Amino acid sequence: MAADAESFAAGAWTGEIGVRFRPADPAALAREVCRLVDPASAEKTLHWGRNYLYVARFAAADGPVEVAVKQFRRSSLRDRLRRRESKAARSWRAARALAAAGLATPEPVMLVESARAGGPSFYVCRYLEETLEARYLFRAANAGELSARFPGLDFPAYLDALGRTLRRLHDAGFWHRDMTGGNLLLPADQAGAPRDLYLLDLNRARLGRPPTVSERTRDLCRLALDRGEHQEALLAAYWGDGFPAWKGGLYDAYRRAFLAKNAGKLRLRRVFGRLRGRILPRGAHVHIPAPPAGAGARDRAVWDALSDQPHQHAGRLQKLGVRLADTGAHAEEAAAVAKALPRIWRRYRQLRRELHARPVPWGGAGVCVRPYPEDPEALAAALAELGVGPVLLRLHPWEADHGVEEELARALHAAGREVTFGLPQTRDLVKDPARWRAAVEELAERFLPYGRRFQLGHAINRSKWGIWNLREYVDLAVSASEILRRRGAVEILGPAVIDFEFHVTAAVLNLEREGLRFDVVSSLLYVDRRGAPEARQAGFDTVDKVVLQKAIAETARNAAAGGRCWLTEVNWPLWEGPHSPAGRAVAVDEETQADYLARYYLLALGTGLVERVFWWQLAAKGYGLIDPAAGGGLRRRPSFRALQTLVRELAGSVLEEVLPAPPPARLYLFRRPDGAEVVAGWSAVGGVRAALPRAAVAARDRDGEPFAPPAGREVELASGVRYFTLANL
Repeated sequence: MAADAESFAAGAWTGEIGVRFRPADPAALAREVCRLVDPASAEKTLHWGRNYLYVARFAAADGPVEVAVKQFRRSSLRDRLRRRESKAARSWRAARALAAAGLATPEPVMLVESARAGGPSFYVCRYLEETLEARYLFRAANAGELSARFPGLDFPAYLDALGRTLRRLHDAGFWHRDMTGGNLLLPADQAGAPRDLYLLDLNRARLGRPPTVSERTRDLCRLALDRGEHQEALLAAYWGDGFPAWKGGLYDAYRRAFLAKNAGKLRLRRVFGRLRGRILPRGAHVHIPAPPAGAGARDRAVWDALSDQPHQHAGRLQKLGVRLADTGAHAEEAAAVAKALPRIWRRYRQLRRELHARPVPWGGAGVCVRPYPEDPEALAAALAELGVGPVLLRLHPWEADHGVEEELARALHAAGREVTFGLPQTRDLVKDPARWRAAVEELAERFLPYGRRFQLGHAINRSKWGIWNLREYVDLAVSASEILRRRGAVEILGPAVIDFEFHVTAAVLNLEREGLRFDVVSSLLYVDRRGAPEARQAGFDTVDKVVLQKAIAETARNAAAGGRCWLTEVNWPLWEGPHSPAGRAVAVDEETQADYLARYYLLALGTGLVERVFWWQLAAKGYGLIDPAAGGGLRRRPSFRALQTLVRELAGSVLEEVLPAPPPARLYLFRRPDGAEVVAGWSAVGGVRAALPRAAVAARDRDGEPFAPPAGREVELASGVRYFTLANL
């Protein structure tokens, strides 16, 4: 090993670290290694796919260093047998060799290997802030938009520098083998000729001999340059002016083969991905614990601390076996739905005809919370700044210590907030009714002084939360209701079905069971898997789904008269790795999340059919309104500002009418308590123009920033909600 790096061992981890980064205290190094390889230390997600790449902070010998951590999985048999050296080790070795050859790559900091067979490995290097992946240059060049998107960039000079850099790479004995635009970085503020080109993702690289002409061309052809003049410029910079025509022909042939191979791989992945997903269990992130040894199919869920929810290890075939074993229970559920369906559908059609026919009070925007023991005062300040009234505090009945939860509940109550408590379940509690009852007894005693509304159960149609059939849920709900109602006037919420699966809600609310009664019908009405809140699922958009929930509640045998409805949980998960609770397919960026949040609240509460809508949750990585930043602090996301503005603009208002607007635009006319009229308008597709009833005297965007209203009645709507205060009559 070179003198500039040393070996280390830290508990279950071994590896190498650059000497100048190594803390003098071995115990400090062990703590930092264990913290760094925990995805909970991530400050920002860079890539979320087969491997996870995130930014973290490492307490090096000379002070904190911002680093990029690439987590490589080694869970497949192929990974274990194909090579003895891990991908992280190959990255470490190649990066150090590249730097020694005078070629630019982010400075290697550390290699971390797991002592556990099949465990992950990690490659750590300095994080280069304010850089740009070359793929974005290539896309702009292919689209003819370079001057508009990158003004001042000398793209021919960049191609010349790129070609010369790759020639130096190959001549020095490196064959990259994954030379894509995503693995090339340049400074984001680059103007004129580029100064630095950084090479990344070296785990596939082969070292030790200059590659052949064929191998060199295979590297070059991977770069996504579609225009002939750009390809010519790259080849001229690499081979020199006047390069032989056969080299250009070889490049063309390899380029066509590369594109065809990629298209074929994509088709195969789609086909085999679907088949695999229907048969095998989902792959788990490496931080998720294994299921209990010898656990049966019903008992394979474990807690995922990063997404704050369980993870189900049982595969589709295992779950199918459980469903078949519970056929009798499911037949009872189906019979209850079939009997109730005609009256539900009649009421749904009637409610749909009456929708927006009269003014409705607008309010009930709430947020879910969990304790933030790192800085409870900062959490309270953020909640006060947000301005919402109703708060739902999820308790964890399976835990022994509820001290921080009680402290938070006491503070919320003292601040005059309406507090509702959520009581989710786990499989252990479902299997042990005595333990469930004891937990509810304790929680009732401790938390009833701070609020008298309790939601019983959580996501009861998801086996990872421990419920496999509705008989199991009904037993929990009835016993908890009896305990809570003994203590005076309380309101019971349920059944807390998640997503658009109202047949489950209808089944619970119409089963014949003594003692099963809900004062408020609650739903965790996520629509994120369909994209925007206006998107349809089986013909129903968000508004239709709310109307259907109300119809079920009003016609149910197990709900109080009037059919009160709440939506107790919703969010759009963010592109933030394993903190995101619903996977990459439904993740969005922060701006999109903020747009969707405001529109969802307006659509749902604007029906007048639900009393409360709660965002899950206030502070959380992956989906929260606030990002708990590393080292303390609570960064307000755009969604925080969007909800804050929504509440401030419309507090105490009445929705007078839904105004005509060209699809897909929406215009909601509100009357504030002071008599002023404000229109909340948006369009799922931006750039749509619509007419206000009168000219606006003031206008604010989604985040509350003022902008100049147009002189006339016509306004342009965006995907983010805009608020227009109308001139007085």
